Amino acid sequence: MTSTIIVTGAGGVGKTTLSAALGAAISQRGRSTLVLTIDPAKRLADALGIRELNDAPTRITGAQDMWAAMLDASASWEAIVHRYADPEVGKRLLANPYFQALAERFPAAQSYAAGERMAGYIETKQFDVIIVDTPPSGGGIEFFQAPAMANNLISGKLLKWLTGSNLPGRGLLYRFTARPMLRIADTVLGGPMLSDITDFLLDLRTMHDTISVRSRTIEGYLRQATTIVATTADPTPIHETRRFFNELGGVDIKPKAIMFNRKLPGSWIDAADRPIRDVPDEALRAKAKANLQAWAGEARRQSDAADEISARYHVPVYPIPWTSPPPQDLEQLRDLIADTRIVEDLGF
Repeated sequence: MTSTIIVTGAGGVGKTTLSAALGAAISQRGRSTLVLTIDPAKRLADALGIRELNDAPTRITGAQDMWAAMLDASASWEAIVHRYADPEVGKRLLANPYFQALAERFPAAQSYAAGERMAGYIETKQFDVIIVDTPPSGGGIEFFQAPAMANNLISGKLLKWLTGSNLPGRGLLYRFTARPMLRIADTVLGGPMLSDITDFLLDLRTMHDTISVRSRTIEGYLRQATTIVATTADPTPIHETRRFFNELGGVDIKPKAIMFNRKLPGSWIDAADRPIRDVPDEALRAKAKANLQAWAGEARRQSDAADEISARYHVPVYPIPWTSPPPQDLEQLRDLIADTRIVEDLGF
């Protein structure tokens, strides 16, 4: 049986690095592991020994049984069309410029594509563990909302709003005198552009039944997964973390852990209270003391933020130490989380 870990959170908190660190640690324990990532920075790709990463899983050299793949939202949506649309409808959709805009710009498109890829890998049972590095949009909550959002889009609500409750034929839709809204749209957009949009919406709507069933399947996988929220002590990630937890009621997800990344050592708090010895220059000693106190204040602020998040949402927090430079190889990736016991605590 394939287990799934979803690492979510705001952008810029190190989700991709933490996902890779979890993958390196879990694969070392003898479980084949796939890290499905968004776009690893060159530094992280170098640490994994990867020159190029694409939609197909790439084996990580030096790891026992670790693989990585990068999500390509456009390619994933093309695969979705081939899988769920009638062949003729699929051809029209892929040739329609609005379909490409949907795949690349619809807020939930990348998240839905990531969920679809996750589901596909779960069903192949090729890997023991799949780790999903979620797209950062919406502070991470959008990944869990995406199946319902995609289903709502394809259900034709926009089309119903434009044309009425019944799905019209193409000819009927272009009789603009039937609906005042369409007369306005024809004036603003122009007939050819409105025709392209209408063709796109009608073709997309034919996929509703299959996408609706698939969305519910993906939502089931999301509920079964182990969800980990990644954050740092910076104000924006903390705000996004709170928003994530506050919006969880609509998706029935219960995170198992919070990875508090780039946390300063708690020992720095006590160090600021100790006298500085062996520095005879009084001005230099005062400067060093002020510097220590400033860092101690930041370390204290981070500890308070971690404690507050844990207490508020009743989820254990695993501090991930700030490192400089960032991990440079697989061993350093494993070491990044080695002292946290998160892998053991979560049963992996």
